Amino acid sequence: MSVRLDKWLQVARMFKTRTRATRACSASRVRVNGLIAKPHRLLAIGDRVEFAHGDWSRLLEVVELRSKPLPKAEAARVYLDHSPPRPEPAEPAASERGEKRQSWGREPGLGRPTKKERRELEKWRRGHKP
Repeated sequence: MSVRLDKWLQVARMFKTRTRATRACSASRVRVNGLIAKPHRLLAIGDRVEFAHGDWSRLLEVVELRSKPLPKAEAARVYLDHSPPRPEPAEPAASERGEKRQSWGREPGLGRPTKKERRELEKWRRGHKP
């Protein structure tokens, strides 16, 4: 028995959908036994599948050939994971965390006046009319 690479990647839950697995294969991001593989490539037991998930490089060995989806708890039995440990995520920048910049810290004379500064300017102008 043999199974298409894109089907097996979805069954192993490496990609959420078969379409995403197919796109990754078509974009030459997936290798089987060191060679770039197309989505229609047929897998055999013992093949080594390599691909990258973001900055994490995965290396899987095919243990079982399945073409029908399995429950999530059982999906890991179709492969042996030889991947290096997942790298720690980098600390996101303030803009990525959804934090706003502090507007009260601007230098005097830069940008538009605040409401308080505008009121003080208007009061000063009213008091200095000729």
